[in-house]
Amino acid sequence: MAVFKYTAMNSAGKEIKGKVDATNEQEVISNLKGKGLFPTEVKLLGKRAAKSKSGDSPGKKKKGGGLNINIGTPKIGVKELTIFTRQLSILLDAGLPLIRALRTLQKQSKNKIIKKIIMDSADYVEGGFTFSESLSKNPKSFDYLYVNMVKAGEMAGALEVILNRLAGFMEKNAKIVNKVKSAMVYPIVVITVAVLVTAMLMIFIVPKFKKIFDDLLSGVPLPKLTQFVIGVSDLLMNNILAIICVIVGVFIFYKLLSKTKFGAYWIDYVKYKMPLFGPIISKSAISRFSRTLSTLLSSGVPVLNALLIVKDTASNILVKTAVQKVYNAVKEGEGIAGPLNDSKVFPDMVISMIEVGEETGKLPEMLEKVANTYDDEVDNAVDALTSMIEPLMIVGMAIVVGTIVIGMFMPLIKIMQTLGN
Repeated sequence: MAVFKYTAMNSAGKEIKGKVDATNEQEVISNLKGKGLFPTEVKLLGKRAAKSKSGDSPGKKKKGGGLNINIGTPKIGVKELTIFTRQLSILLDAGLPLIRALRTLQKQSKNKIIKKIIMDSADYVEGGFTFSESLSKNPKSFDYLYVNMVKAGEMAGALEVILNRLAGFMEKNAKIVNKVKSAMVYPIVVITVAVLVTAMLMIFIVPKFKKIFDDLLSGVPLPKLTQFVIGVSDLLMNNILAIICVIVGVFIFYKLLSKTKFGAYWIDYVKYKMPLFGPIISKSAISRFSRTLSTLLSSGVPVLNALLIVKDTASNILVKTAVQKVYNAVKEGEGIAGPLNDSKVFPDMVISMIEVGEETGKLPEMLEKVANTYDDEVDNAVDALTSMIEPLMIVGMAIVVGTIVIGMFMPLIKIMQTLGN
């Protein structure tokens, strides 16, 4: 017998922790399920835990290790995971047993990483684990949301329906993420090119003009604009190492700050409120929240568990904080709309639609409509931003380069006049 430490959720969504004596991990899981609990983590206490992590083999009931093991297992990309989910849903809907469907996908897959992950999952299921438990052993590929959706499908006896819904969710989520990334990448690339071009002009071209001016206009005062351009060039030339150190220091400070709770909150707050990009980030966050919660509730996940999953999978801390407040309020018997309104993160239109969904008993459908609406708004915002940024970048580049060119040519005109006389 060994001592296991477990974390589980009861039917009310309350987290319960404890210790239990058992021969293996599967016995602990079975006992907890028999008591109406849903285990989220099981770990072996004592020296044998370390051995079990290195000695686990798929398809066998293990004596140690938690549900989240196999740290070295490679990760499936989002596109490949979506295809796998859709194919597995189709095979299950066609009437194939789970293990046979997994073995079929394993044989068909040409990607070695995916083939190994599918093989391991099939081996775990054959060894007595549920499909969701086998997926939880590879948290790099199957996140908290994915595993809990599969768990809900297993409990409802509609795994193929849940997988189909999950594939649709991932496709729509990937589309909106790609939209946001494309909106961010374009200006970053343009700004980077502009900075590099300006730096090259200041470091390599302006100093040559300065030498010409010193030779031909010695003692003659240069125009103010020319003095400004040459001053910036000298600053860059004489302090290039210090400037690089400052840039690297700012980057390191940003990374360290983002790892703190306070810093991460304010970084997300600035992103949420900043002009041009803020509306895209906030709308995509609202879309993701609405679609995730809608998918979970439609799949039969209890509302408290669904809120915990939404909170853990949210990428924005403002949304995490708001969902935590909603979770605390719902646990006390309140609705969702009120706490969301108090958070000041979600617009009035979203609050109103959620409130109507709660009153009519159609909250998942209403959340889906909110997500679709904000998906369209993100598309429109990205298109508007792209059309706005392009002329702004051109004008900005023209001003910077034009200032340098005019600053250098003003003394040249005086030189040509002197040579002419």
